[in-house]
Amino acid sequence: MGKIKINMLSSADKVDGQGVGSAYLEQVNLVKEGASDLFDVMINSNKKADIIHHHTIDLDHYYKMSFGKAINVAYVHFLPTTLDGSIKLPKLIFPVFKNYVIKFYNKADYLVVVNPSFIKDLVECGIDKDKVTYIPNYVSKDKFYPKTKKEVKEIRKKYGFKENDFIVLGAGQVQTRKGVKEFVEVAKQTPDIEYVWCGGFSFGMITDGYEELKEIVENPPKNVKFLGIVPREEMNDLYNMADVLFVPSYNELFPMTILEAVNSHKPLLLRDLELYEGILFHKYLKGNSNKEFIKELENLKNDPELYKKYSKLSKEISEYYSKENVLKMRTDIKTEI
Repeated sequence: MGKIKINMLSSADKVDGQGVGSAYLEQVNLVKEGASDLFDVMINSNKKADIIHHHTIDLDHYYKMSFGKAINVAYVHFLPTTLDGSIKLPKLIFPVFKNYVIKFYNKADYLVVVNPSFIKDLVECGIDKDKVTYIPNYVSKDKFYPKTKKEVKEIRKKYGFKENDFIVLGAGQVQTRKGVKEFVEVAKQTPDIEYVWCGGFSFGMITDGYEELKEIVENPPKNVKFLGIVPREEMNDLYNMADVLFVPSYNELFPMTILEAVNSHKPLLLRDLELYEGILFHKYLKGNSNKEFIKELENLKNDPELYKKYSKLSKEISEYYSKENVLKMRTDIKTEI
């Protein structure tokens, strides 16, 4: 029996600063490098394939599902509910777009979610539960890994920080749902801590809350730096430079930033969302308000033992989402199909 031909369809890497694009690239490399004996992987090809893997919901991808005999697998990187607070569209268009997302997922033969908690959300949208499978995102440890103290010192110097500064990192598109406003408010109340946000307006003026967020980005507090969209190959430096990853986002599936940060063993401070419980196993600090976030950050800054504990827990998360574990899950679903 020959190799299974997989055609990976995606336009996610055309827009910089999207987690979907990072997830797509990691998935392609994982299958190409880790299971080359089983699969022949093509990228955005017009050739015949056994399986077509849809990583984005482009209209032409939707129509391609109607032709040929290939099995269509769609990756669920977002739900209609996660669009709220991300993009701002005219009131008449937004419901149409949300409906299209569900139609796209329904048309696929199989769906893959990156967080098991979202299976029930899909079912509530009318999706058949039997065609939904959970496979987490993955981040290569060749690209994201701990750097030496000497290297970290040089990185901090490059970005204008001192060796003993306590640095909190936020990463993601500048959107309302990402909690950017809360990130800045926490910074204002903790002037003894430095804050850095990596990410920009990937969707430009249709970003939800664009005008207000643009004003914040252009006039941040003294202890906040907005770096804009950072090339992914430079992000490992920034995770290593930081002391903690702070994600005050209100709605996520499985942020790539979390997987990237834990590869450098950085403690996580997240908003207390149910969706994290089944994928991060309570190995992180959490809060529901700016007051709680401030308390946890101050504790991490001032308690070396607490910091050491959560650094170790992040390392454990990183080890769970190893190449071997995630590749096995991907291989299992593709061979079962």
